[in-house]
Amino acid sequence: MDIIQLVDNMSEEMYLRLKCAAETGKWPEGTSVDKEQQLSAVQITMAYQSKHLDSDQTLSIGPRGEMIIKTKSELRSDFPVAKDSNDIARFSDL
Repeated sequence: MDIIQLVDNMSEEMYLRLKCAAETGKWPEGTSVDKEQQLSAVQITMAYQSKHLDSDQTLSIGPRGEMIIKTKSELRSDFPVAKDSNDIARFSDL
């Protein structure tokens, strides 16, 4: 089975397990992964993300495997502008 078939048939649960292994070097239950397993997990995670997830992050992997990097102005256009531009967040009744 090639990586495309693997990603096409992979469950979200498996993706999350591989993502954890890629990011932390450990399986969710705490067992360490070796370097080769971690590199494979990174590749499979990236392939899954490009195939199944839409991302609003600055750097992401597109559906054809290309890196997508958004500029500051592109990111601004993706998010609504606050009414008062001096507000970062507003909390009441804390």
